[in-house]
Amino acid sequence: MRILHTSDWHLGQHFMGKTRQAEHQQLIDWLLIQVEAHAVDAVLIAGDVFDTGAPPSYARELYSQLVVRLHGAGVALLLLGGNHDSVATLGESRAMLACLSTTVVAAVDDAAGQVVLLPLRGGKSEAGCIVCAVPFIRPRDVLQSQAGQSAEEKQQSMQAAIHDYYHAVYEAGRARQVALTQELGRVVPLIATGHLTTVGASGNESVREIYVGSLDAYPTAAFPPVDYIALGHIHKPQKVGGLAHIRYCGSPIPLGFDEARQQKEMLLVDLGADGLTAITPLPVPRFQSLVSASGNLFELATAIREAAEEGSPDKPVWMEVTVAEDDYLADLPARVEAMTQGLPVEVLRVRRQRGTAAASLAGELSETLDELSPDDVFAHRLAQEELTPDLQLALSQRYRAVVAGLSEDRADYSDITRASMHCRTVVTSLSEDAA
Repeated sequence: MRILHTSDWHLGQHFMGKTRQAEHQQLIDWLLIQVEAHAVDAVLIAGDVFDTGAPPSYARELYSQLVVRLHGAGVALLLLGGNHDSVATLGESRAMLACLSTTVVAAVDDAAGQVVLLPLRGGKSEAGCIVCAVPFIRPRDVLQSQAGQSAEEKQQSMQAAIHDYYHAVYEAGRARQVALTQELGRVVPLIATGHLTTVGASGNESVREIYVGSLDAYPTAAFPPVDYIALGHIHKPQKVGGLAHIRYCGSPIPLGFDEARQQKEMLLVDLGADGLTAITPLPVPRFQSLVSASGNLFELATAIREAAEEGSPDKPVWMEVTVAEDDYLADLPARVEAMTQGLPVEVLRVRRQRGTAAASLAGELSETLDELSPDDVFAHRLAQEELTPDLQLALSQRYRAVVAGLSEDRADYSDITRASMHCRTVVTSLSEDAA
């Protein structure tokens, strides 16, 4: 059984005033060629099929085209809902797409309903593998909110709920595997999917956080013991926790300038009676050049000329430039625009280095004490100092000791004013230690 694992297509993405329609069309054309060349039995898209819950009509057209063309090639398609996808949008054509060799799992269902049998190529009923098809899990799908819970308690409850759900689906999948083994006289491999962030995964700017706060980090060891785990949500291809059988395939096209230098790929996953036999990265061509450059105006002029070598009049390079040193100039956009005259380059965003830093600082300053815990305040203050690791550790230990003392003595501080005076004393003491 050979599966092509991909995810995070984000059909319909509106990228700084630019459509990705042409890129996605080329991606589908390329995919169909690879499916034939590598004798793929099934394609698995692990979430974020669309970029928004209400995708534009051309994105729906591309989606339909992908389904029809894979069906014509005799290749099964499994689609999982992601955090960008609308459950209603994906689910509206589920019954019809089932007639076109496509299984849509838009949202969490009962455990048995999440077990999908993928056939071997050619539309035959011969079983290729069993999938514990788990889509993006929303907290309300598996958890009832309880009043008075701390952030840590919410995190633990959510992780426990996801763990229990995964293992319920796994048990249903194992039961199906045992039944098929007895029926067919051979072992049918068992895999799982997911659309979430795991502990140790490396993300990027264009990935939208999928849970509130720190609820997005699911422990790798909590996944069930299946032959392969096909993950989506992180756009950078990678193994998880150094384990070869737990993989993010990444997005097939760069979805932000922070991904401009990534080699995008899909994964050819080979499975047999003994489980996982091989994983082969399949590099995806770059259908649209994206370049991010930074420097002063002189350096940027050189970078723009170099980037122009990748473009053509009918397909210019899309650029993001960050201006350093000269970022005080008021007419920066006009100066940068002049550098691109006659070149196949479109600058989609001009950033000022100091302006970017100021925006970040303004964002931090906009936070109020009501939104921050004492630990947050201390962490922000410590980050502003250039200290050795040993001194940072010593200050952190001193801080925890002071906080512990405050907790014991808090009955002595009956009003906010007196507590604030004590906090200023603590800060003064910490500053003297840092000096």
